[in-house]
Amino acid sequence: MATVAQPLRIAIDVDGGDHGAAVTLPAAARFLARFPDAELLLVGIGPSLALAGKSIGPALMARVTTIEATEVVAMDESPALALKNKKHSSLRLALNAVKDGRAAACVSAGNTGALMATARFVLKTLPGIDRPAIASLLPTHDGRRDGGVLMLDLGANVDCTPEHLRQFALMGAALFSALTGEARPKVGLLNIGEEEIKGNDIVKEAAELIRTTDLNFIGNVEGTDVFRGVADVVVCDGFVGNVALKAAEGIAKLMAQILREEFSRSWLTKLAAMAAMPVLRRFKDRVDPSQHNGATLLGLRGVVVKSHGGANEMAFAKAIERACEEIRHDLIADLGERVMAMNGVASVSAVAAVADS
Repeated sequence: MATVAQPLRIAIDVDGGDHGAAVTLPAAARFLARFPDAELLLVGIGPSLALAGKSIGPALMARVTTIEATEVVAMDESPALALKNKKHSSLRLALNAVKDGRAAACVSAGNTGALMATARFVLKTLPGIDRPAIASLLPTHDGRRDGGVLMLDLGANVDCTPEHLRQFALMGAALFSALTGEARPKVGLLNIGEEEIKGNDIVKEAAELIRTTDLNFIGNVEGTDVFRGVADVVVCDGFVGNVALKAAEGIAKLMAQILREEFSRSWLTKLAAMAAMPVLRRFKDRVDPSQHNGATLLGLRGVVVKSHGGANEMAFAKAIERACEEIRHDLIADLGERVMAMNGVASVSAVAAVADS
């Protein structure tokens, strides 16, 4: 599909996450080196910004501007209190930059709840969307489409109505189409069984609502189906999605640990490990969460990407790349048009004006 050129300037919450500037600044340097047409707006407290020149280097700093914050939102801080009391935090000012047009996207590894609450307050939601959702591409067994299956919600909304799940299905299908060009992605609803009689009342009603849309809805999918690529988009509430995501990450780490232990048992197994090293490296690349870091806060009037709080340098750079990709695809205007069309709204011209406002 055709893309629209936009300024490639991304706001970075320098002090968000478990590691703050120690990770975000080297990641910024890595990103700038790979994308020579991109610019970054670094938002952080004074001591963090003072490290930028050394971490990024004078040549790359020519494409960097800074905004100094006076506060940082703690990882365990109440989202409501962060929204009310931290108006000059690095997280808030980075989102303000998107609203004001100084940046086309915001990337943060900070407090998920605070990021979602503040982004919703600052940027508002697209027409027809009640709640934003966290969406991310997860790997499938065949490695298709350089990302695999799009899953949402991954933790933003622990209590959802059937209508919320219908909206997640619309947004997920629209995002998948925008990023892959697939006109009618297969949408599945995560459940405890494939049969229509399975699940709680909310999931059953959500399935009926999704069937009333023109989405390519394939019905219920089970947890074992997610990584098989049965569906292109998997929909669930944030509680279930976050548990499923963390369980999958835990299994990947468990498998890696078991392989390390078994290959180090004797000189013979160590020799076998050396022979299998190319395969083991490819295995690591396919299951390593850092290779797939960067979840979209979907449904907002601006591009916001959430990095894992404990992300390393490479993982945070991947999150910036995700934001870059969404800017290149003019995601907000495209997503708004697709959602309005899927909701049966005839006129879509107003969406571009909304996205630019």
